[in-house]
Amino acid sequence: MNIVLHQPEIPQNTGNIGRTCVATGTSLHLIRPLGFDTSDKTLKRAGMDYWKDLDVHYYDNFEDFVSRHPGCRIIMATTKARRTYDSIDYRPDDYIMFGSEGSGIPEEILLKYKENCVRIPMIGSYRSLNLSNSVAIVLYEALRQQGFDGFVTRGSLHRHDWSE
Repeated sequence: MNIVLHQPEIPQNTGNIGRTCVATGTSLHLIRPLGFDTSDKTLKRAGMDYWKDLDVHYYDNFEDFVSRHPGCRIIMATTKARRTYDSIDYRPDDYIMFGSEGSGIPEEILLKYKENCVRIPMIGSYRSLNLSNSVAIVLYEALRQQGFDGFVTRGSLHRHDWSE
């Protein structure tokens, strides 16, 4: 799987997303301009010691991203979509794109991919969820549909055994 962040602004969110990507074997794609320096301590602190293991790619703009991945399927996660994130059949090579914390994905881009726009349902008139939470929700649905292939199937206790 692939997560794409279009012009992320908050380093802690990107760090958390990076950590989630490492833990799930997912590549992270960052489209500039970024609202922070990727050597920023807050970014690495949020990603903890996982950042060095992250498969991360950088792009100058959305057009650069598309030109380097011709024919790829891009799922656009946006609060403006008509479909919910669980109504789509995800593929292992999909790119799931999220917009910046302040303005989301530009509407001009959304219109080009309107058949692949999805949203996370929320009650009331709340604008959105935290970006790193949104990525986790959608990514784990995509991975669930793939059967969590390659994942640890069950956890273990540190000092005890589940059979106790």
